[in-house]
Amino acid sequence: MAKPFKNAGTICIVLSIIALIGILAGINYQMPLLTMFGLLPTVIYEVYRTEGESTKWASRGLLAVYVLEIIFIFKNISFNVADFLEKSEEYVKGYQVPLGDIKVVAPALMAILAIVLFTKTRGRYTKWLSVIIIITSFAIVYSLDPEIFKTFLKLGVNEAIDQLN
Repeated sequence: MAKPFKNAGTICIVLSIIALIGILAGINYQMPLLTMFGLLPTVIYEVYRTEGESTKWASRGLLAVYVLEIIFIFKNISFNVADFLEKSEEYVKGYQVPLGDIKVVAPALMAILAIVLFTKTRGRYTKWLSVIIIITSFAIVYSLDPEIFKTFLKLGVNEAIDQLN
């Protein structure tokens, strides 16, 4: 059964503002945790709103990666995914994505899961939440590693262009 949407538009506006404040604070103070905390209500509401089988799995996976990323940043856990996988890059939807520190790979994975949610859902509010998550995930990557951010931004732009065609 569809989730009620009586106040969903207002909730999405408020979540957009909270995420924007988190992005600006995180980048201004060079504290990605501020950006992460600004994203928390959006992730929780996304999990609540998803209903389909694949979108439920994607939103729950998103929440799991979100929690892990908080732990990685808070505990300053560094783990080079490239060394573990013995390759420096991976192809995602035909795009070359560099691998590196797990703290940067996790928000990239969050963005990919949000793209899955955006493409698989029919609900406009769930799509809205996905966009908030994608943008905020890019901001987290930027605050952690501006060079890799450029690559992920290119990936995001190309995916958006593909969706429009």
